[in-house]
Amino acid sequence: MCIVALLLVLYSCSNANVAQKKGEQSMAIGEYYNASVHFKKSYSATPAKDKAKRAERAFLLGESYRRFGSSTKAMAAYQNAVRYKHRDSTALYYLGQQQLRCGQYKQAAESFASYLELDPDNALAKAGLESAKLAPEWKENPNLYIVKKETAFNSRRSDFCPMFVNAEADQIVFSTTRDDTEGDDISGITGVKFADLFFSKKNEQGKWSTPEPIEGGVNTEYDEGVSCMSPDGKTMYFTRCSSDPDYPRFAEIWKTTRSDASWGSPTKCDISNDTLSSFAHPAVSPDGQWLYFVSDMPEGMGGLDIWRTRITSAGFAGMENVGAPINTPGDEAFPVFKPTGELFFSSDGHPGMGGLDIFKATPKYEDDGPEYGDNDEPRGAPISWTVENQGYPLNSSADDFGMTFEGVHSRGYFSSNRADGKGFDHVYSFELPEIVQSVTGWVYEKDGYELPEALVYMVGNDGTNEKLSVRGDGSFTQVIKPGVEYLFLGTCKGYLNVKNELKVEPSEDSEEYVLQFPLPPINVPVLIDNIFYGFDSADLTPESTVSLDKLVTLLNDNSNVTIELGAHCDYRGVDIYNLDLSQRRAQSVVKYLVEHGISKERLTAVGYGETQPKVVTRKLASQHDFLQEGDVLSEEFITHLTEEQQEICNALNRRTVFKVLRTTFQEQGEK
Repeated sequence: MCIVALLLVLYSCSNANVAQKKGEQSMAIGEYYNASVHFKKSYSATPAKDKAKRAERAFLLGESYRRFGSSTKAMAAYQNAVRYKHRDSTALYYLGQQQLRCGQYKQAAESFASYLELDPDNALAKAGLESAKLAPEWKENPNLYIVKKETAFNSRRSDFCPMFVNAEADQIVFSTTRDDTEGDDISGITGVKFADLFFSKKNEQGKWSTPEPIEGGVNTEYDEGVSCMSPDGKTMYFTRCSSDPDYPRFAEIWKTTRSDASWGSPTKCDISNDTLSSFAHPAVSPDGQWLYFVSDMPEGMGGLDIWRTRITSAGFAGMENVGAPINTPGDEAFPVFKPTGELFFSSDGHPGMGGLDIFKATPKYEDDGPEYGDNDEPRGAPISWTVENQGYPLNSSADDFGMTFEGVHSRGYFSSNRADGKGFDHVYSFELPEIVQSVTGWVYEKDGYELPEALVYMVGNDGTNEKLSVRGDGSFTQVIKPGVEYLFLGTCKGYLNVKNELKVEPSEDSEEYVLQFPLPPINVPVLIDNIFYGFDSADLTPESTVSLDKLVTLLNDNSNVTIELGAHCDYRGVDIYNLDLSQRRAQSVVKYLVEHGISKERLTAVGYGETQPKVVTRKLASQHDFLQEGDVLSEEFITHLTEEQQEICNALNRRTVFKVLRTTFQEQGEK
């Protein structure tokens, strides 16, 4: 009988040792879920009287649970490690951390206080103790955030890190581990399928479509995670973690570009030559100049840090840690920018509610001040930040992370594993009630196409002096202040400037102003819309004054240019008569401009008669299905059309245009 008992003990010890070794191998390559399975077997098979081994194996079990987000089980394992007097005092710290995550603030405070007796200068334990004191107060005094679970995107597994695809906020991409992702393998890290990127679109009734895998070659059998969009909406960066049974997994940042509705084959972003660190959680700054990301590179402040690198036409240039006060000895991750410039990120190193909390970092620039906007150089990275916890109920004792904003408004979506016993992440909506007045502007060439290279200067009588970049569609959105009078100047190389003035009235509701900046090109003739003459006459009709007054304003805003006013006729009538009529009509326009303050030295009148028939532009072709871009509306072309089509073409030929002759004009007496 004793021999049988001894054999059972030896067999149990052997099983424990084998499971322990397998758990250590899984931990070494980052398969934390698999490690927890082996460590649990090892711990259960270890005799209670062997306290040292029980303590060690409980600690490692807690480590594996902690690393894949199973807080309740991690807390129990660390409690056992402390109970068996584990030799590593960090078990007390991690116990306090998990107690925070489970909302056990009193117990967490006791654990952190006990740990600080052993390591009184530990910054993370100090932050943990402060968190245990602050969190109950925040919970009792919630702020104005409204948080709701979003049913449209969530499955029975993890759904996280939503990201609006466009400025209209009617398309969204998010990561998910739901059953219909690519591949059949189960992740040794999380115990569920690998994540893919899914897409949903809002219909005209405001309802989100059933999420589907994103098109293109983005999703693979590996993990595809946190994504972000470039400001022009043409490039998507995302995180990918490959799988290898023998080596640790290092996250990488990949990018893909969009053509029409589909995404192309992704390419890896070569940010650094470091092959032993992870690069994840990309975020592009609102000006498109910087890629922010998360890494565990050894030069950081501890744990995961937020870094940035310059985006150039040749790739990525340089790399720097954003430093304090954003980064701490803990983990900082999931950076995302609000279009207004604030950086939102998650951290467990700052005092918070527990787990990862969401923080807002407000930037300060070296060139903030009235002189800003005097040059066309990129603004550069912020020189400092102010960091603020976003409080309860946006934050909880669990992990809260991965926000996306609906334009300049404080509403959108984020992810959290609150109220989920299995630790799965879900998507939540959020809104911070506020009155936001904003302006959205569109910069485009006079013929109607966007100018993504444009810049808009914004000056206010309150001292505001900003230089605004535009998105890929030529648009920009900016928050403005009530009671302020603004001047906006739309500019682009090769085009004349266009100015808009705006006075913002106080309002009790959010309001959006819309401005248009149709920039006339310098190198091609520009049609002056709605110029009308009397029949067979050069006399301008009263209806023409609106367009001519706009031309006066344009010339005043571009006082360095001289222009030619050209008048054109259709082919009907005698050639010499048409030339004379068009010349007199051009001179009528010049006369009007001079009478309204434009120097006659800046104006030249030319009548072209029927000698320069209209060439169809892309915009005209889109408006008339019988025309194609490049068609020349000559007499021969028009006479082969229907009577109705002929009249349309003749009307297009009867036009008044201007073109820039010089951009170096100076009034007499100017230097």
